[in-house]
Amino acid sequence: MMPQTINRTNELLNKANQLPLFPGVYIMKDRNGNVIYVGKSRKLKNRVSQYFQNSEKNTKTSRMVYFTEDFDYIICKTEIEALTLENTLIKQYSPKYNIKLKDAKSYPYIKITHEEYPRIVFTRSRVADKGKYFGPFSGTSTVYSLLDILHKSLGIPTCKRKFPQDIGKSRPCLYYQIGQCCGLCTGKITKKEYLSLINCATDILKGNTAESKKQLSAQMIEFAEAEYFEAAAKCRDTIEALDALHQKQTVVASPDTEMDVFGLWKDEFCSCISCAYVRGGAVIDKSDYIFGSETETDYGALSAFLVEHYKKRESIPKEILISFKLDANDIAVLEEYFSREAGRRVTLRTPKRGSKKTLCDTVVSNAEDKARQSTKEAQKDEGVLVALANLLGLESVPMRIEAYDISNIGRENITAGMIVYKNGKKSKSDYRAFNIKNLDTPDDYASMKEALTRRIKHLREDSSGSFSEYPDLILVDGGRGHVSVAKEVLADMGVLIPVFGMVKDDFHKTRALCTDTQEINIAKDRVIFTFIYGIQEEVHRFTVGKTTRAKSATLTRSSLKQIDGIGEAKARKLLTYFGTLARLMDATCEEIRRVSGIGEKDAIAVHSYFHKDNEGGIKK
Repeated sequence: MMPQTINRTNELLNKANQLPLFPGVYIMKDRNGNVIYVGKSRKLKNRVSQYFQNSEKNTKTSRMVYFTEDFDYIICKTEIEALTLENTLIKQYSPKYNIKLKDAKSYPYIKITHEEYPRIVFTRSRVADKGKYFGPFSGTSTVYSLLDILHKSLGIPTCKRKFPQDIGKSRPCLYYQIGQCCGLCTGKITKKEYLSLINCATDILKGNTAESKKQLSAQMIEFAEAEYFEAAAKCRDTIEALDALHQKQTVVASPDTEMDVFGLWKDEFCSCISCAYVRGGAVIDKSDYIFGSETETDYGALSAFLVEHYKKRESIPKEILISFKLDANDIAVLEEYFSREAGRRVTLRTPKRGSKKTLCDTVVSNAEDKARQSTKEAQKDEGVLVALANLLGLESVPMRIEAYDISNIGRENITAGMIVYKNGKKSKSDYRAFNIKNLDTPDDYASMKEALTRRIKHLREDSSGSFSEYPDLILVDGGRGHVSVAKEVLADMGVLIPVFGMVKDDFHKTRALCTDTQEINIAKDRVIFTFIYGIQEEVHRFTVGKTTRAKSATLTRSSLKQIDGIGEAKARKLLTYFGTLARLMDATCEEIRRVSGIGEKDAIAVHSYFHKDNEGGIKK
């Protein structure tokens, strides 16, 4: 990628000066047409022209402008429309210089399902259904702590039974016997009483423990006066559990306070935004977002960050505190946007004194600590990569490493696994598995050839996503023969990427690296040896796991094909719809009929196969 020339900068400035003084979104592109930055402005002409003027800019902005070859723009009717469009385009293009949040799918949530008898479950996927989602939480420990209180104190069922159809059909579970389940399956609790428990759980998840305790205290008195002493004791225990939860949390404000506090810290190496979530006057959770040195953190970028942050959360608090300054107009637009999204007044401000300023300072200190810790770890990882580059004689430090392994079970389910290390760390979201299609018998060399061919084809054809990123180093699990095959594929496709093999000893442990002609001893350098050993173990684990799951799915489909009228296609549809064989076995005829392509006759046959005690069926 070549930087722009002085003449081109002047051309872009002239183009920017022709822009209208309207709200809109601007899209910066490099010489290959890739989107590298998306921003929004109240007046497009004023904002975009600033980038190409000779005024002083921070390092990150200068770097982005340095590689900008052209820009597009979209005029919007209002600033709110521009704010929303900016967020959409950032998610669409994932520009290099924009702040990008971790995919919400990887964060843990607590979900209250939208059912006649709602359930409270842990999930990492937030879908567009009618369920209520709480989070995302910073880690699973917070989620499991909350779920433990909800299940044990309120007696919310944890079983897989379906209500109301399973009420009274079987004996209650052990949790009911020890007083940790309300026993919905027994029929001794009414629907109204159960929904009251769910409402209480909802208040707790919203951080409104004071209201929940108030309701529980009133119920406890009512139960005690009616001599329902067990029910009264349950209310008392729940109140004590909520008090214990509150004591674990840091109290920072009055009990009715609901706000989020953002702190920004940055240096030449990285930036970190920390957020403390205050509910009921206590910090109930925290999040930290660390960004590389290339990421923009100006007014526009920080505004976009706040919008994206709340796109991933269930609710917006009444008050948002930020340690950093934003343009007064940006604050007004954000307040209007958040108020509209929340359905009530939301304020956004930077406190200058008092307890709220102190709280902001505390969150900034946390951001600084996280950033310095990240920098220290990154420098350690970079040291390993530099040492590896020197050992292998690479022209550049391998910031993206791809490792490949082949696994098979018998003649079927041949899988090539690809794992990715970025900046010396696993990047699991970039892992891929290739199901080898063109072989009838296991052949490591041919499998490696097919997998790499498909991978490099994506490198050429994909304009975005993980496959579009150029690997600095390829490692293959195997010896000189595997390296030779890999180099042949790359040469045939006109791609020049260093390839080395990870050689194992007789005990299947890492011994050395190799080219197609010689071995390279890594045992004498413990840091490099440990790093390569970890890569080899990880690619083996990932590939074998994919192969095993593929084989299991094949066997499951094979068992379904024993049912009259069910072939490969229908077996696949059934498993795709229900997810697991266990869920299919629990399904009713009516539920099975809902599967596309499954008629009444097929549904009856499948249901009978799992529920009739005959020679060809399975007895549940």
